[in-house]
Amino acid sequence: PGCLLVQFLSYLGACDRLLKQGYEEGQVEEAMEMFQYSEKKAAEFLHLLAQFNDMGFQQNEIKEVLLLCGNQKEKALEELVMK
Repeated sequence: PGCLLVQFLSYLGACDRLLKQGYEEGQVEEAMEMFQYSEKKAAEFLHLLAQFNDMGFQQNEIKEVLLLCGNQKEKALEELVMK
């Protein structure tokens, strides 16, 4: 049980840090789940999601492409442009 508590507190801390960067709660939770609770990967994903969103791409397409490309910005951008 102690281990689960530590994991949960770590998850909450990571979510809190990402929320403080201005990301929406639902997006933070979704990103953390998608990347097995890796704060680093979730942060990369959220950052790229916001960037591509600002460029005018559709959010569902961005998510799909980022997952397929493993958060590789250049590769993801190529895929989005070709869609």
